[in-house]
Amino acid sequence: MTTTSVSLLGSTGSIGTQTLEVVDRFCERFEIVALGAGRCSARLVDQVTRYRPSLVVVSNERASIELRDAIPFSVEVLVGPAGLEAAAGVADVTVNAVVGFAGLPVTIAALAAGRRLALANKESLIAAAPLVERYRRSPGAELVPVDSEHCAIHQCLAGAPAKSGHGVRRLVLTASGGPFRETPADDLANVRIEDALAHPTWSMGPKITVDSSTLINKGLEVIEAHALFDVDFDAIEVVVHPQSIVHSMVEFVDGSTIAQLSHPDMRLPIAYALGYPERLDASYGALDLTGSMRLDFEPPDRERFPGLGLAYAAGRLGGAAPAWLSAANEVAVEGFLAGAIGWKAIAETVGIVLERYEPDPLDSIDALLAADSRARDVTRTVLAARMDQ
Repeated sequence: MTTTSVSLLGSTGSIGTQTLEVVDRFCERFEIVALGAGRCSARLVDQVTRYRPSLVVVSNERASIELRDAIPFSVEVLVGPAGLEAAAGVADVTVNAVVGFAGLPVTIAALAAGRRLALANKESLIAAAPLVERYRRSPGAELVPVDSEHCAIHQCLAGAPAKSGHGVRRLVLTASGGPFRETPADDLANVRIEDALAHPTWSMGPKITVDSSTLINKGLEVIEAHALFDVDFDAIEVVVHPQSIVHSMVEFVDGSTIAQLSHPDMRLPIAYALGYPERLDASYGALDLTGSMRLDFEPPDRERFPGLGLAYAAGRLGGAAPAWLSAANEVAVEGFLAGAIGWKAIAETVGIVLERYEPDPLDSIDALLAADSRARDVTRTVLAARMDQ
C-alpha cells in the first residue's frame, strides 16, 4: 500500500488535532512530513516528538528557538509565511488548518505546487478567490474542502463543478443556528464571551465559534461555496437545521435533492479529504437509522443576525469586498474576545467598514495584501471610535 505524505499546518488547533486522530487510525496510509503552528506550545512539542516530521513551521524566530531547545533531536524549523509556503509544497496532501487570513500562503503554495489541498481555512479562499482560481488550474492541483458543509456539497456533486452539466438548481447550506438561535433580540446586547463560545453542536476554535454565533461564518461559507462550485449567489440558500445531521444539500432542476447526512464529527470531512477519491473505512458520524430522528429546518433570522446579509452583499460586490468583510470580521471578533466590544457590535462594525469599501478589482497578491491591510486599519479606527463613545 502506498503511503500518502501529509503536511499539516495549523496542527495544534481543533482541525489539526482531529487530523492527527485520523492519521493515527490509518497510520499505515499516512505519514506526517511537516507540521506548523503559531507558537512553541507544549502541544506542538509533543506532536513534533511523536511524528518526527522533517519540517516544522512556527510564526517567529523566538518560537523557532524555543522549539529547537525543547526537541531532543534535530529538525528543520522554518519561520513565518515563507515557511508556510515551503511546507505546503513538500507533501502529497496539504491540510490548511491555519486560522484566518494567515492561511493564504498555504492555499496558494499548495495549489501552485500541484498538490491536493485539504482546505479548512475558508478566509484565504474567500478573501482571494479570483487569485486562488488561477492556481487551482495548476497541473495536478486539487482542492477538497474540509468544512462540513462544503464537503457535503462536494460529495453530493461527486466532486464535479456545479456548472458542468449536472443540472443544479441551487445549493443549500445548513446552519445549526448557533447558541443564540432562540435568544430574544433584546437579550443579544447582553451576550457574554462564554455564551458565544458555547456552540450547541460543534467543538471548534474560539474565532470560528464566535463566527458561528453571529452567522457571519455561514455568510463566509456562502462566499466560499460560490468560489468553490461556481454557482451564483442567488442559487445559494442558507437554512437553519438545529440537529446538524444534514450537512448541506444540492437541489437539481428535476426536483431531486441530494443531501449528505451524518452525526457531527469533523473527522469525517477530514478523512474524506485525506483519502479522496477513496473513502476510508472509519464510520465517523455514522447514523443509526432504526432509532427516532428529527430533522427540522427553518429560515435564518436576518434581522437578529445581520452578518449573513453582509456576507451576501460583499460577495455580490466582488473584487476585494469579501477580503474587506473577512478582515473586518477578524479584527472585530478579536475585539469581542478581548472584551473591548459587545457581541452585537461585531456585525455592526463589519457593516460600517463595508460601507467605506471602494471598488477594487483585486488583480494581484500585492493588491490583496493592501486591501486586507486597509480594511484592518479602517476596522480598528471604527472600533476605537466606538470605545471612545
